[in-house]
Amino acid sequence: MSIQSPQSVTGFPRWVIVLGMLSAIAPLSIDMYLPSFPAIATALHTDIAAVQRTLATFFIGLAAGQLVYGPISDRFGRKPPLYFGLALYSAASLLCAFAVTVDALQWGRLLQALGGCTGMVIARAVVRDRCDAVSSAKVMSLIMLVMGVAPILAPLIGGFILQALGWRAIFGVLAVFGAICLFAIHFSLEESHDRTHAAPLHMGLILKNYAELLRDRHFLTLSLSGGLAQAMMFTYITGSPFVLIEHYGIPAQHYGWIFGCNAFGLIAASQINARLLHRFSPQQLLNYTLSFAAALSLALLLLTAAGITGLPLLLPALFGCVGVLGFVTPNSVALALQHQGKRAGAASALVGMLQLGVAAIASSALSLWNAQNELPLTIVMACCGVGALAMYKLAPREILKNAAA
Repeated sequence: MSIQSPQSVTGFPRWVIVLGMLSAIAPLSIDMYLPSFPAIATALHTDIAAVQRTLATFFIGLAAGQLVYGPISDRFGRKPPLYFGLALYSAASLLCAFAVTVDALQWGRLLQALGGCTGMVIARAVVRDRCDAVSSAKVMSLIMLVMGVAPILAPLIGGFILQALGWRAIFGVLAVFGAICLFAIHFSLEESHDRTHAAPLHMGLILKNYAELLRDRHFLTLSLSGGLAQAMMFTYITGSPFVLIEHYGIPAQHYGWIFGCNAFGLIAASQINARLLHRFSPQQLLNYTLSFAAALSLALLLLTAAGITGLPLLLPALFGCVGVLGFVTPNSVALALQHQGKRAGAASALVGMLQLGVAAIASSALSLWNAQNELPLTIVMACCGVGALAMYKLAPREILKNAAA
């Protein structure tokens, strides 16, 4: 498979748009139902914490499912797992729509995640099939632009659907989107994986590949660094409905505007990142932006702990903590996968598992916390932000040397 040049990815070819759609499945599934948390809790006769756990369950499914689809895509190609995963996603979305208990909703969300995660792992693998490290970072930035529309529109659409048709219709819309993605990959995505020398799908070999990747310091530190930064955003996603809607009294239908503003910051940052890659290396950009994220999240925690709170302080800080991922995610993923060409599917899967696994732990910790204000949210976000920088500093010397150049 030939390497795609940096210049050829700036024209938004169809394969980039399709990968953006696939990558948008997760944020749509996460963000669209956030404004309906109180309504779901009332309808299913449960509390907000139980509804928050359905989000943590979704993260767990996203993380675990990728470990299965990655090796399968290395053996059979990138498209066959997509057909199965997207069909499962649409069916599970309908299960969520008809759930009558919070436990049923939780099982539906798990199956939804196990289907939807195919888009995430295979999108990264396709980029690695086609591009080198710098071009991969640029394509990842373009994909974030396409998928960035999802977190901007999803809470707004979810809020309007909630008001007009109720929360169950939100999952019906997600089922339809899964079907649209299924048609898009069939007609607009060419197979990018060369199966000529594909290794047999053997459990021992799969486990060996994963073990080798976990022993690879370059791969592990960059994956966990990006994962901890991403966990900072998912902590915000889990905790912000309570903090903004319940604690500060922002109407559910207006919550989407705040969420969309933060998502716009992430999109803008990803496009600035693509431009800056002409002047700076991915390592340098990671070093600068992770330092910023750690300092900002820690400052927010200290101010909140000191009793200096309020929306004028909280909203800009959340904007910065979410927006910085537009720099961190493309560069950390591109660098982590840089030397994993023959096992790009497995490596992509493990990147996703590690990153979403950390996010699931962070969001679960927050959902188990009986929050009365924004302090628990800022504590978990600061732990993630500082941890992301610390993990990056443990990267191999050549990474840090390049960042200091």
